[in-house]
Amino acid sequence: MVRPPTRVTNRIKDLRTERAVTQAELAARLGVTRQTVIAIEQGRYSPTLELAFQIAHVFGARLDDVFGYLQEER
Repeated sequence: MVRPPTRVTNRIKDLRTERAVTQAELAARLGVTRQTVIAIEQGRYSPTLELAFQIAHVFGARLDDVFGYLQEER
C-alpha cells in the first residue's frame, strides 16, 4: 500500500541550510533518527505536534514559520 504524501509542508531544509545544521545534528537535538528528519523534510511523514514544536524551538522560530498546511481545493 502506497501512502499519499502529507499535506503538511515545511521549511526545515531551508532553516538547516541557513544555520549550517546537518540532518544528523538536528536529529540528535530532537532525539530522533536522521531518517525521521529526512522523512519530515521530504513530506513523507508528519511529525507529532510535540515534535513540530521542538523543531520550531531548535530554530528559534514560530511553528507556522516552519510548518504549513496545504488546504484541499473544493
